[in-house]
Amino acid sequence: MKQLEDFPFISYDKIRYGDTDRQGHVNNAVFSSFLETGRVEILYNNSLTLLSQDASFVIASLKLDFLNEINWFGQVDIGTGILRIGNSSIVIIQMLYQHAICVASAETVVVQVHNVKKASVPLSESAKETLGRWLMLK
Repeated sequence: MKQLEDFPFISYDKIRYGDTDRQGHVNNAVFSSFLETGRVEILYNNSLTLLSQDASFVIASLKLDFLNEINWFGQVDIGTGILRIGNSSIVIIQMLYQHAICVASAETVVVQVHNVKKASVPLSESAKETLGRWLMLK
């Protein structure tokens, strides 16, 4: 199993009391919000030029495996890397950790889509090159 330090991007999110369910665990829907934090720090990073003009990234697929509970309070650490780069899509691998224990793993496919035409748009060569620096093995 990958450790947090194995990922090229590491971020974190604060666990809020409102994230918990009746049993005092973080609600499973919040896991997706934690994953979003890690993804957008790459995909919408102002210092990187990944998006083509008039385009956005949309999720085409999300596979999320729940491995352990997350408990309030504290933070969740988020490891993010790239598994594959397609013509207009990116496969992102992520793992969530609390207290250095992996609590979830996910693979997300995002596709670059034109904002008006609603059709996929090829990634630029520059974007592919940038993303290629963060490729990881599964």
